[in-house]
Amino acid sequence: MDTVVSVEDLRKTYGPRVAVSDVSFEVRRCEIFGILGSNGAGKTTIVEILQGLRDRTSGQVSVLGLDPAREKNRLRRVIGSQLQSSALPERLRIVEAIQLFAHARNVPVDVEATMATWGLEPLRNRPFGALSGGEQQRLFVALALLGDPELVLLDELTTGLDPSARHATWDLIRKVRDHGTTVVLVTHFMDEAEILCDRVGIMDRGNLVACDTPGALTAHHGGPVTITFSTTNGYQPDHLLPIPGVDSATLGDGKVTVTGQSTAAVHVAAALAEKGVTPADYRTHYPSLEDVFLSVTGHRLSEKVAS
Repeated sequence: MDTVVSVEDLRKTYGPRVAVSDVSFEVRRCEIFGILGSNGAGKTTIVEILQGLRDRTSGQVSVLGLDPAREKNRLRRVIGSQLQSSALPERLRIVEAIQLFAHARNVPVDVEATMATWGLEPLRNRPFGALSGGEQQRLFVALALLGDPELVLLDELTTGLDPSARHATWDLIRKVRDHGTTVVLVTHFMDEAEILCDRVGIMDRGNLVACDTPGALTAHHGGPVTITFSTTNGYQPDHLLPIPGVDSATLGDGKVTVTGQSTAAVHVAAALAEKGVTPADYRTHYPSLEDVFLSVTGHRLSEKVAS
C-alpha cells in the first residue's frame, strides 16, 4: 500500500465556526509530509482527527487502511504520535518513561536498544524535569517510535528549542524516515518545512491552499528568480533579453537586475562570460517557501489573520 494516509473532503466544524474546510490530500509511504500554517490554521485539528482523538464532521479519512473514527483502538497500535502539548511527570526517569509507554501500548520493546538508538543511555536515570528541551524532544521521538509504527505524527516538535537543538531534532526526524517510518510533521516554521519535508501541504484558515514538493511549490507559486550584479564602463544588459527564460533585464544605479525562470541563471552567466563580463557580486536569488506562502495565502506566516 503506497498511500498511508488518504483524506477526502475532510470538514470539521464547531457550531458555526469552520476549523477545517473540505481538505483533501494523501501521504505516501516513507515520506516526510509537512502540514504548514499559522497558529489556528487547522493543522492540529487534522492530526487529531487522523489519530481518532477528534471526530470529523464529514468527509472520508483512511490511515493505514483504517477509519480513525471507527477503528481508533486498532489504529493506535500501529501509529506513533507526539502531540503539541506533550509532557511527562517531572520526576519520571527516562528508563521508566520508556517502560511505562511500552506497557501502555502493549508492544514488546527492548529498552536498552531503544535508549541506544536515540542516544539516551547517558540520561537513563535522569528525571524528565531535569532534561533540556532538545533532550525532552529526543525522548518524545523515542516514545513515539516504540513498537516500530508504520506512521508517526509529530506536532510542532521543535517549538521552543534553540537553533542547535532544532537541528539535532531535524536529524532525528530524518532518521525516523530512513528507518522506513512515514512521518506527518505539523509545523509553523518555514525553514523546517523547506529543509525536512518531501512534500508540504499549506493550510490557511482551515483550507488546504497548496500541496506539492517544496521545489514544485516555489517553481509554481514563488515568483521569478532574480539575478543581480554590479557593472561599470557603460555595460548595457539588453543582450540578455533574448535568452530563454529571461523576462526582464534592467540597469539602475550601477546594478543590473535580471528576472526570469530558474533555468535562466546558468544561461545568463554563460552570456556574461562570452562578453568578458565577470562581476564579483553575481547573485542568484531563488524564491523561497516564504514567498510561496505569501503568494497562496495573501499574508506572511508570522502575521495574525482573522479566522
